[in-house]
Amino acid sequence: MADESNAGPVAAAVATDTEVKAPTAKKQRSPRPQKAASEPAQAKTPAAKRRGYSDEEKSEKLKLIATQVSEGNTLKDAIKSAGISEQTYYHWKGAAKPVEQKGTKSTKPLPAGDELADLVQLEEENQRLRKRLAEKLRAENAELRKRLGLD
Repeated sequence: MADESNAGPVAAAVATDTEVKAPTAKKQRSPRPQKAASEPAQAKTPAAKRRGYSDEEKSEKLKLIATQVSEGNTLKDAIKSAGISEQTYYHWKGAAKPVEQKGTKSTKPLPAGDELADLVQLEEENQRLRKRLAEKLRAENAELRKRLGLD
């Protein structure tokens, strides 16, 4: 058996390693400063109040922008001078378009005979195109069957 008491320099080295690796106390941090609870978060930056425009104001601003653009100003400059954002301009313009289109349809309705004739013509063209498609698919199917040797 080996003599355990005769460890010599190895035992001394192990003893010094354990002394070095002894845990040290962690450094204490200073506490974080407290947030001011008396001030609400929204009080720091006042939000822009939403303003609703009437239909008349909207149409006036759109007309103003159109006249400025026709005079040679850029669209961006005209929108800025009107005091609205580009997004608002395009939203208003899109909302105003269907109203304008409805007005043009009511002033110039198509006669019922023309609508019926157009419908009949479209139906005939649809039937003709369906027949051409069916013939083309039959030809491709026959060719594919030949290649695969199924015929």
